[in-house]
Amino acid sequence: MSAEERQREIVRAARHSGSVDVTELAAALGVAKETVRRDLRALEDHGLVRRTHGGAYPVESAGFETTLAFRTTMHVPEKRRIAAAAADLLGDAETVFVDEGFTPQLIAEALPRERPLTVVTASLATAGALAENDNTTVLLLGGRVRAGTLATVDHWTSKMLAGFVVDLAYIGANGISRDHGLTTPDPAVSEVKSQAIRAARRTVFAGVHTKFGAISFCRFAPVGALEAIVTSTQLPASEAHRYSLMGPQVIRV
Repeated sequence: MSAEERQREIVRAARHSGSVDVTELAAALGVAKETVRRDLRALEDHGLVRRTHGGAYPVESAGFETTLAFRTTMHVPEKRRIAAAAADLLGDAETVFVDEGFTPQLIAEALPRERPLTVVTASLATAGALAENDNTTVLLLGGRVRAGTLATVDHWTSKMLAGFVVDLAYIGANGISRDHGLTTPDPAVSEVKSQAIRAARRTVFAGVHTKFGAISFCRFAPVGALEAIVTSTQLPASEAHRYSLMGPQVIRV
């Protein structure tokens, strides 16, 4: 097996399982661990994976994006802590935009149920999770439903959003970096996120530590557009400080 073939197999395995382990790859491919490490370095240089201690995970791109179902299986305790902390930033907001994705869905579920609240969302899953609460008015944005994420996109969605002014937007992203801001693989999704930020008085990004430093295809906002970033303590304090210097409060939980 050539290096190119081996690296293709590594990327396929990472995308299928969500992560790969150096020891397991070495055994499966019949090569030394150092060979796998070299392959992972090469793949990271090409923006296809991010290395971790002992392995790697795939980077989402214009050609690859994880599904909502898959995201519900990854980093779940971390996402629940982040969601609870993000929901605590609600303040006196009465109208809220909740982005597509699993972490935003968890934020929506953590919002207070005892007070009146209007939630605007493109996510079918989030709308369904909130619809039974009598104190919550749910506005589901119309548009084309993306199969992988069960969220609406395209001009119908953006046009409807353009007619609102919301107090607070909870935004997700496939990647966030100091140089390129918030990014996502799909241009249609990028437009919805961008419109939501334009419609919001305040914007909060919530995401797990693996999002940081990752760069996807479509840039939809600079870091300075955020009021706050909520992530976990797995993001080093030094890196959190670098993001805070760009404007937002950074909360690690």
